[in-house]
Amino acid sequence: MSAGLALWRLAAGAAAPLLPLHLRRRARFGKEIAARLGERRGEGAARPPGRVLWLHAASVGETLSVIPLLEALATRAPDLTLLVTTGTVTAAGVLAQRLPGGLGGRLLHRFVPLDVPRWVTRFLDGWRPDCAVLVESELWPNLIAAVTARGVPLALVNARFSARSARRWRLLAPGLGRRLLGAFRLVTAQSAADAERLRALGAAEVLTPGNLKDAAPPLPADVAALTALRGAIGDRPVLLAASTQPGEEAIIAAAHRLLAIGHPGLLTIIVPRHPERGAAIAVDMAPLPVARRAAGALPGPETAIYLADTLGELGLFYRLARVCLVGGSLVPHGGQNPREPARLGCPILLGPHTHNFEEPVARLLAAGGATRTAADPVALAAAAGGVLSNPNRGRAMANAAAAALAAEAGLPDRLAGLLIGLLPGAGPGDGPMDGATPPATGPA
Repeated sequence: MSAGLALWRLAAGAAAPLLPLHLRRRARFGKEIAARLGERRGEGAARPPGRVLWLHAASVGETLSVIPLLEALATRAPDLTLLVTTGTVTAAGVLAQRLPGGLGGRLLHRFVPLDVPRWVTRFLDGWRPDCAVLVESELWPNLIAAVTARGVPLALVNARFSARSARRWRLLAPGLGRRLLGAFRLVTAQSAADAERLRALGAAEVLTPGNLKDAAPPLPADVAALTALRGAIGDRPVLLAASTQPGEEAIIAAAHRLLAIGHPGLLTIIVPRHPERGAAIAVDMAPLPVARRAAGALPGPETAIYLADTLGELGLFYRLARVCLVGGSLVPHGGQNPREPARLGCPILLGPHTHNFEEPVARLLAAGGATRTAADPVALAAAAGGVLSNPNRGRAMANAAAAALAAEAGLPDRLAGLLIGLLPGAGPGDGPMDGATPPATGPA
């Protein structure tokens, strides 16, 4: 055992007595489900007979990205049970909402155990997965060590490894990084840059078949809710600020005031990344007339700001907007996912801070599917006004964005073939289909 892993195991064991209190506190704030806290200790296994593939997607973004992969796995291996773990309540809710009906009882959800050795052991003893798949950057040392010790094939898919994370691993735990990444039989990265950083840290071979987030389906929208909103908004021009972070709403409100001069009837929809901030944001918007969706309101004729402080409805607002700002990009948060508006034909504005999504942002900007704005009201108003005043420009941006993301449609099926090939008992019908070999079958 490496010194880094030994220290981590010691620290996790020492923290374990305090973690139940931490979990109960999180449950009080809605960040855990009280009745399911046992799952965080590895309890609640109900393993069915047959082969079980375990896939862990930590949060909402990862969960959304793997839904097409889950469908492809179920199609390729009809006998396979899919155990999906998440680390957040919101991710679990998204999975329940978006799960294709055809998967039915073949997919089971649990919350992932915290990285305490005996809790991880209890989880693995109960579920006995035939293959384990981690998504993006979930490198939990005790979990990976325990899976490896059992000889369970381990894959890291759609891996994302920022330059900052790579520096941190190199400085703090280079030996542990090599040990963890060396445990994976399959590693696929979102981009060539991610692959290079993973190999430098110790991954033996990294494939770059594409980014699952490029292949995710468009965000859904409830038809009745969409009809009601369209009726309430009418032909008013709509600016959407999607998944905003603290500090952005004030800039957006000031930009609204400037834009409204040249665009009478302008409605600005603000969707905060964390809906629980809704009440505070509404106060900060004064004296602009605000309607809150969490209170059941629709935008009225006098509404200037419609505060969509609900969860899981962003697909509605991308369909209503003539232009959108991708939130988290006006402040040094790093930006949210620009692929979501691109799939729904909504012209995209990006602030200066987009390092969370460097590769798709670069691709969208190069294709003309998005445009930059500085992080101030005058610049934001000018960028949004340029699209609102020129519908042809907005359509051209939307078409360019959609084309920039079109290449990854077959990725979930290709990746499913690679994962099924890791399962014990993989037969002639498993693995990549004829004519569907991944575009990258070696190191990037």
